[in-house]
Amino acid sequence: MLRLPALFTVPGDALAGAAATGVPANRRTLLAIGSSVCLYEAGMVLNDWADRAEDAAERPHRPLPSGRVRPAAALAAACALTGAGLALAARAGRPALAVAVPLTATVWAYDLALKHTPAGPVAMAGARALDLLLGAAATTGRPGPAVPSAALLGSHTLAVTAVSRNETTGGSALAPLAALATTGLLCRLVAPRFPAGRRAAAAPGLPGPPPTSHPVPHRPGASAGEWLTTVLVAGYAATAARPCLHAALNPSPPLTQRAVGAGIRATIPLQAALAARSGGRVTALLVVGLAPLGRRFAKKVSIT
Repeated sequence: MLRLPALFTVPGDALAGAAATGVPANRRTLLAIGSSVCLYEAGMVLNDWADRAEDAAERPHRPLPSGRVRPAAALAAACALTGAGLALAARAGRPALAVAVPLTATVWAYDLALKHTPAGPVAMAGARALDLLLGAAATTGRPGPAVPSAALLGSHTLAVTAVSRNETTGGSALAPLAALATTGLLCRLVAPRFPAGRRAAAAPGLPGPPPTSHPVPHRPGASAGEWLTTVLVAGYAATAARPCLHAALNPSPPLTQRAVGAGIRATIPLQAALAARSGGRVTALLVVGLAPLGRRFAKKVSIT
């Protein structure tokens, strides 16, 4: 029920949010990560509780329809995890709690009311964006500088969630094509530019070195941070793009599910690229280091 492989995509939200503020991660950032993990897992359990009738027909092997977990126990666990997430956010400070409350409301609204409506993907994207802002709010008390990064991460989540709506039925090539286009656009926005003799300019609205109209003498090449960002963006594209293309060419349930799983895994290199783009090279390396763990556990437990 807890989807352990997907859990490795959660710490990068808070860490990317902290990096966007330009302030090193601190104790409050760790509290934000703990809060994010609890709220994410609350959403996972609540999702299964809300979908238990549907899962009984389509996925009878899952814990609730199979009888291994009682519905009342699942709902109690979701409530307990939600309470723990809000308590940890409160320990991180009022700004963090001010972000955690709408994040919690979005998670519960998605699982209980919005999942099967047109607003479902938007709600999921909003939850992921708020989770990144939670890291910024906890670290400095100012989530504002992290808004551009949150918008980009939310866009990726929106595309993946739209694909997941046909996960069990397949039959739609439009959502995988849109996700493929979104991946290309995000790569364009996050990847640094390398104009000869000039500083690499950040994409509009993104943190990064400011553009300048004056040539920079004796600049031998791109900085280590720019190269790291480029490599991470390439890793994001390599993870997300090919499965989306396959699902667009053949929108069968297995290929659609593979595209969704790849989109979830691609969240990690995207988070790392956003952190590197903001100057957090060490943070970016920590985040991308979670990817092998996610892949390892995905061999044993389904990520979706």
